[in-house]
Amino acid sequence: MIRLYDDENASSLIGHEIGVSRWIPITQNLITDFGVNTQDPDPAHIDPAWAEQHSSYGTTIAFGFLTVSLLTTMLNEIVARPGDEVSTLNYGFDRLRLLSPVRVGSRIRGRFILKEMALRSPTQFRVNYAVTVEIENEDKPALVADWLCITNVRNARSYSV
Repeated sequence: MIRLYDDENASSLIGHEIGVSRWIPITQNLITDFGVNTQDPDPAHIDPAWAEQHSSYGTTIAFGFLTVSLLTTMLNEIVARPGDEVSTLNYGFDRLRLLSPVRVGSRIRGRFILKEMALRSPTQFRVNYAVTVEIENEDKPALVADWLCITNVRNARSYSV
């Protein structure tokens, strides 16, 4: 696990792959629970019988936003949160593309490149990751994006990143 926020040499990682998460299984329960929690009744996602008959995929597929929501889980396996963290916020996405459907029963994982890391103030980092979500045994990724995060810490940092 990488300790970006506590490493004065973190700048040496910019432009490099910093890690790949474990494979995450996409189960029907996960998809259905996401649909219930977001109040989205789309049968292509939550109704296997409907999807088998009517979907061009022959099965249910994960919500695109479910795939996006798993990025935090993936990143937390790669980058250690700072011990003095106050909060980390999703600041936004650039060029977010959902490229391939994730079929139920698939497994996905995130591959992260550190594009930029900067101190916005002595207690706030802005970090930009290039992320690709791969689908096991498929050539085309589920998602590609530049993901911007803001992390606020209690203790001031004085080094430049």
